[in-house]
Amino acid sequence: MTQRPIAAIILAAGKGTRMNSARHKVLHEIAGRPMIEHLLASVMELGPEKLVTVVGEARDQLEKQLAGRVDFGVQEPQLGTGHAVQQAEAALAGFAGDVLVLYGDVPFVKATTMQAMIDRLRAADAPAAVVLGFEPDDALRYGRVIAQQGHIIKMVEWKDASEDERATRLCNSGLLAARAEDLFALLSRVKNENAQAEYYLPDVVNIAIADGRNCAVVTCDSADEVAGINSRAELAAAEAQWQGYKREEAMAAGVTLRAPETVWFSWDTELAADVVVEPNVVFGPGVTVASGATIRAFSHLEGATVGEKVEVGPYARLRPGAVLEKGSKVGNFVEIKKATLGEGAKANHLTYLGDATVGAGANIGAGTITCNYDGYFKHQTTIGPRAFIGSNSALIAPVTIGADAIVAAGSAVSRDVAAGELRMVRAEQLVKPGWADRFHDAMKRKKAEKK
Repeated sequence: MTQRPIAAIILAAGKGTRMNSARHKVLHEIAGRPMIEHLLASVMELGPEKLVTVVGEARDQLEKQLAGRVDFGVQEPQLGTGHAVQQAEAALAGFAGDVLVLYGDVPFVKATTMQAMIDRLRAADAPAAVVLGFEPDDALRYGRVIAQQGHIIKMVEWKDASEDERATRLCNSGLLAARAEDLFALLSRVKNENAQAEYYLPDVVNIAIADGRNCAVVTCDSADEVAGINSRAELAAAEAQWQGYKREEAMAAGVTLRAPETVWFSWDTELAADVVVEPNVVFGPGVTVASGATIRAFSHLEGATVGEKVEVGPYARLRPGAVLEKGSKVGNFVEIKKATLGEGAKANHLTYLGDATVGAGANIGAGTITCNYDGYFKHQTTIGPRAFIGSNSALIAPVTIGADAIVAAGSAVSRDVAAGELRMVRAEQLVKPGWADRFHDAMKRKKAEKK
């Protein structure tokens, strides 16, 4: 068959009451990304010509999240899945192509699975509809797909199924593909003659079969792929599922995870081969780590770029804008925000570097901070190559420390330091011989008098 354009309808009108949340259900995050965005990323691999999201409850949240990327249909009131799909008809007026019906709370459907549905729809026998089936370990109360050699005989809800029909393990995921002209024509004939008085999408299959038309089923690799998320517990299970997959993927790509079950990734985490990650590390969104780097235990990274052979942690925090160049080192209880640590530079202990540029080979002593905020504006600190910043120093931005300069321990530097210069900003030491002995003697006498 001639290749036709593709459209996707994503159903996201439900209340999601079991989430017990003011946030729309499909905007709850998995691996730092709203679940509907996981689904959209897979859909986009197919190059769809049209995307329609059907909204209802909390529609303003979805309209804000997806603005400019999809068209919207509004389902008010919610009268079933078939009724929901009908609300996309106006947005697809004039569209002559193939339509996928997906669910915003079923985020892990693979692009290859969607393509398999479209390919089956375009096969020579031209089915009126293609249903995505799955075979769970426990079929529970899922609707069943009664089929022979991939051709559907009947779609049946569990409550309406006979014992023989319930015995089949092929279940209906709810996902469906059809040509636009067939989908909406069939939907117009769906009735709501059921206990819930709702219009069900699977009924289009039974109507097509009653017309003598062929309908087909394809199956996905795993029931996990079509798992819906309706509660916080199911959200946690989906997170665990995703994390498990990501850990396996990372290790297969050459990453060492010392304790895989304790490492948490974000949806866009990128780790190169020969990276070592110690236990209890969290990767927030926007992190890339180059080959040979080591991320030590209990570190938290977000929005950071980590170069080759860099060492991070333990107990380090890299915030957005942190850039660690080749061979640099960030040690325990060091926080870096919107700052670049040059090649071979070190900040080994108890340091905060914010809005800063640190030159190659520089050494930042323990307890050093860049004072980057004056209460109104952020200011930049520049530290030159091979500079040495002594422990417990405060660099009051805006300030520049020149190449090879030394800032003495305990200094509060508020003016630029020239290259090769020593800067010491301390009060002169005051020495009073014998003062401490006299103090202790006096205090001991007072204490004795009180007894």
